[in-house]
Amino acid sequence: MRALLPLAVVLLVLAGCGGSNRHTASAPPPTTTPKTESKLLVGAVEDAAKQRPNPRAQMKLARDSGFRAIVLSAVWETGASPQTELTRLRPAVAAAVAEGIRPVLAIYQFSSSTPNDPDRRRAFVAYAAALTKDLPAVRDVIVGNEPNLNLFWQPQFDDAGADQAARDYEALLAAVYDGLKQQDATIDVIGGGLAPHGGDRPSSRPTHSPTQFIRDLAAAYRSSGRTKPIMDALSLHVYGDSQHTPPTFAHPRSTTIGIADYDKVVALLREGFAGTAQPGATLPIVYGEYGVETVIPQDKAYLYTGKEVTTPVDEATQARYYEEAIHMAEDQPTVRMLFLFHVVDETRLEGLQSGTRYADGSAKTSEEPVQRALEAATDKTITAPNTPGPGR
Repeated sequence: MRALLPLAVVLLVLAGCGGSNRHTASAPPPTTTPKTESKLLVGAVEDAAKQRPNPRAQMKLARDSGFRAIVLSAVWETGASPQTELTRLRPAVAAAVAEGIRPVLAIYQFSSSTPNDPDRRRAFVAYAAALTKDLPAVRDVIVGNEPNLNLFWQPQFDDAGADQAARDYEALLAAVYDGLKQQDATIDVIGGGLAPHGGDRPSSRPTHSPTQFIRDLAAAYRSSGRTKPIMDALSLHVYGDSQHTPPTFAHPRSTTIGIADYDKVVALLREGFAGTAQPGATLPIVYGEYGVETVIPQDKAYLYTGKEVTTPVDEATQARYYEEAIHMAEDQPTVRMLFLFHVVDETRLEGLQSGTRYADGSAKTSEEPVQRALEAATDKTITAPNTPGPGR
């Protein structure tokens, strides 16, 4: 979940992620598996229904744009009461259901409240259980947000420079999995929510790359001796290295993970979890966030505040990248869901203008072609089989 942050914090996060922000050459598109039918649930990450007076109107915008699912956030902190969050979530979830949209819940925290000791873990699990019990329409829960970055999880490394974050996150994920499954065995627990970049440098600004975090998470799971899974799916945030990086760009010699790095992810999961109770190579994958920002035209500039901190693309490029992302995800056998970051733009230019609609809800020129691609995708459950089909 991309938090709305002050400009200084945004620049600090971008500076420390360890991945290049310059795109020099595009890798060729990966080979695709022939397929006969689409199988992907495509939605958006969007809290507008929580934040604005008319939740139904916000969900209708999403549905009219072709989105079949919406990820809503619930930010936990030490001492947080679930009732406070439920007053915002109840109408948003009800609006989603009324519009035929599948509500997905992402429960996470910032690093100041990292749940890395027994008391905080118990409190986090109780918070998650209370939300899902009160919101029976929610069948998918994402646990954590970018725990490989120190904005959301600290410490990342121990005093000797070895992994700490993945070990602590594995303990939390196991506890949430057990708590939610005990309450309702049919809920899908989605782990990860990993940022696409990370430094793996304990001595500088400490972050994990998603590649190393997956390895460390698997090692922590093995060391725990656990005989049950810890997740039903793995979520990855698959933003490009820059706004101009297409989703077809792969990172074969890098620890960064994007949509074109699917084979690398499957290999990591296979190697990490082979021979354990946790599925590896067959583990469903969720692309939990993907977004491409567009240039704001002059006649819409009054809707926005602040100063742009990246170099956005034109709307035709956004449409092309979103269509490519959807088609690529459809061709990847274990991918179940793809969430674009926003239906409607954030008003702060320091945030993300990656919606297919402007901040006032009016459609960008990218909205129509993206909607066609969205409408062609079919709802999938996490555990449903994925049938390959005709190449493009």
